[in-house]
Amino acid sequence: MAKLEAKNIVKRFEHNGEMLPTLDGINLSINDGEFVCIVGPSGCGKTTLLNIIAGLTKPDSGQVLLNGRQITTTGPDRTLVFQEGALFPWLKVSDNVEFGLKVAGIPKNERSEISSRYLDMMQLTKFADSYTYQLSTGMKQRVAIARALVMDPEILLMDEPFAALDAQTRDLLLVELQLIWERTKKTILFVTHNIIESSVLGSRVIVLKNRPSKVKKEIIIDHRRPRLAEDESLKKYQQQILAELRTEVQPGGKHTD
Repeated sequence: MAKLEAKNIVKRFEHNGEMLPTLDGINLSINDGEFVCIVGPSGCGKTTLLNIIAGLTKPDSGQVLLNGRQITTTGPDRTLVFQEGALFPWLKVSDNVEFGLKVAGIPKNERSEISSRYLDMMQLTKFADSYTYQLSTGMKQRVAIARALVMDPEILLMDEPFAALDAQTRDLLLVELQLIWERTKKTILFVTHNIIESSVLGSRVIVLKNRPSKVKKEIIIDHRRPRLAEDESLKKYQQQILAELRTEVQPGGKHTD
């Protein structure tokens, strides 16, 4: 049985009095411990799909199953990391990381022990007493990932978390995220518009068609890890992904997810 399934997900949004289809029967099946990337044209509904899986948005039809059970709301079994970390600037790094644990009623000593482990994993220990507004964008994303991991979710959902980073910082975090995934064995669903990013991270890359969106192609990335962005051996996978996307890009129009 798959860890996560999306079955015939349909979603429409109103635009100028007309209901426009965004997702038109999306079907996904993700196994336990798998790292899956989703790519597609701008505006095809990648973020919408992630929000439906997270329970933030309801589909018009279809269902999402986690361990064979239908899910319709948010829950601690799924944690979403946004493009911008959505951190609390008035809290220190350690307090941001512990926030979900505190809400869950975890005792202070236990919170501290758990957060320390993930602060160390994300190389944030010496910044634990800093405020997040004092950190670079890349460091803030490290905090956001640590905050997600401390909750020990079954599924880690990531919505273009490296999109705002400079190339050097992104490449470093691409390697670190792979190492964290191998260490934690988490199931990760990662949305990106970056072809290189998807080939570096994904065990499988799912390419979506332009809206109304469906799954167009699934590409298996059978390559050693940790992978590097500059690895020439990944180019054959990148070319496959690009070939699928090229026919989906429509001239003259740009949408947002």
